[in-house]
Amino acid sequence: MADIGPLAGVSEVSKSFGAQALFEQVSFNLFPGDRLGIIGPNGSGKTTLLRILAGHEVPDSGLVVTRRDVKLGYVPQEATFEPGLTARSVLHQALMATGRNFMPNELEALIGETLGKTGFEDLEQPVSTMSGGWLKRLSIAKELVLDPDVLLLDEPTNHLDLPGLTWLEDLLRRSRFASLIVSHDRWFLENVATRMIELNKVYPQGTLAATGPYSDFLEARQLFLENQAKEQQTLENKVRREVEWLKRGPKARATKAQYRIDAAHALLDALDEVTSRNTTATVKFDFGATARRTKRLMTVRNLAKTLGERELFKSLNFVLSPGVRVALVGANGSGKTTLLRILANELEPDSGRIESADGLKVVYFDQRLQKLDLDQTLRQALAPDGDAVSYRGAQVHISSWAKRFLFRQDQLTTPLRALSGGERARVMIAKLVTTPADILLLDEPTNDLDLATLEVLEDSLLDFPGAIILVTHDRYMLDKIATTVLGLDGQGGAAFYGDYAQWQRDIAVKSEPEKEPKVVRERPSRPKRLTWKEQRDYETIEERIALAEEKLARLLDKLHDPSIATNAIKLAECSTAVEEAQAEVDTLFTRWAELEEKVQG
Repeated sequence: MADIGPLAGVSEVSKSFGAQALFEQVSFNLFPGDRLGIIGPNGSGKTTLLRILAGHEVPDSGLVVTRRDVKLGYVPQEATFEPGLTARSVLHQALMATGRNFMPNELEALIGETLGKTGFEDLEQPVSTMSGGWLKRLSIAKELVLDPDVLLLDEPTNHLDLPGLTWLEDLLRRSRFASLIVSHDRWFLENVATRMIELNKVYPQGTLAATGPYSDFLEARQLFLENQAKEQQTLENKVRREVEWLKRGPKARATKAQYRIDAAHALLDALDEVTSRNTTATVKFDFGATARRTKRLMTVRNLAKTLGERELFKSLNFVLSPGVRVALVGANGSGKTTLLRILANELEPDSGRIESADGLKVVYFDQRLQKLDLDQTLRQALAPDGDAVSYRGAQVHISSWAKRFLFRQDQLTTPLRALSGGERARVMIAKLVTTPADILLLDEPTNDLDLATLEVLEDSLLDFPGAIILVTHDRYMLDKIATTVLGLDGQGGAAFYGDYAQWQRDIAVKSEPEKEPKVVRERPSRPKRLTWKEQRDYETIEERIALAEEKLARLLDKLHDPSIATNAIKLAECSTAVEEAQAEVDTLFTRWAELEEKVQG
């Protein structure tokens, strides 16, 4: 049986940028079959950690360990390809760069199989014509064709449409390679992850790990934070008593041992440390709304739009009223962004008309962030007219406004192009919330935002009294926010649904090919061909398989225990036990297959 020890990992790795520490002494291992999800606030160093493990950056201290025979694949956040390449030539270049000697037709077979697996129908499609979602698929295909043992994925759900997300989930669940995934997509992590790690300074060691999907991690985090809050309360009570004692006169203190004075100061230090961990900053989004009472903000009548030879939608009719929150869904290229641009008056429809209430104020969040001048400094972007921002009739100083969106004072002179994707998204939202709005048109506002910021954004959208049209790949947010779903099929069709699940069911039904009815012929029963001993074996084997699998699962959990993973002797013992348990499961399954074949005759 193949070795199931760690494939790759980091041991006490630390990294800083300037005087700011991203993370310190981070340790974890990646095992066969792992799908390890990594989360954390923007700026916690998730991308940097992935780049260190991939060998693209060097840690300040600590070790990166990769087993000699292990092949690592790395999919960055943004896919970049040379101009003039096609889907086929991208994979061809990747294979040729390995220096391998390929058999005749082997190269083309690998390319065709991999592109087919990732959904490409046209192998010669130019990269320049691909949407963000298809560029992401191509970036993944480029690594898959090299047959990695470990695949590192940095925000792989960005730019993927909802069908693309389902495809990626299935790919990762069915693949033999282990994967390490940095993502803020909660639904995706729930469906894919087998383990979770959060990078966050709220934890004493800088990380918190849990076995299981995202929901299991949430339970572990809640328990930890509750215990940490109790620890803070206990320390506060102890400190209060010790401070009262310290405040007594020198004569009273002279009767006490010096160790108590030292212990009191140690308690103060411990309380300060716990309090600082429990105090976490959160971004504040508060979309300004007008005081409009109009019931019909916008009426869309018989709207139609064609791009090239493709009809995106036709005869589209709907009304936007205060409180209506529409989730706009559909495959990449189905016309979601085009529809938003038409509603924002940035693009003309082919036919139909839009009737707007007098003085209607529409705020449009552009997923491409084209409205940001990346040569501007953060100060210029947030407060273009001086040192203050006008918000709800009041003047807010630029320092306070920047802090509201989790920017530091020293970042105000930083050009926007030097900021992360999540930070640029916060800049865009900071600019938008200063404009009173009746309608919010939001095109993928969740890209690159951390989980804490996503939760605040969700609450802000729920509190917004106007109308919202939201395009997002974040299915958790979609389910939470939308009052109705508008689905575009990319072939001219559009329909409204009660929720995302109803739209999914409709898409599944439409995509199923029509099947001819089958004639079912009853097969004559055959006598079982088992001996008495085999019959007894057959009756109990499923129960024995279940018990063996439970034993294997317990040993695998133990193998992932950090105290085991960092102890070479214990790790070897545990790995041997796992191998033996796996062999037992394999033997039972082989026996079950033999007996089943006899039963079926």
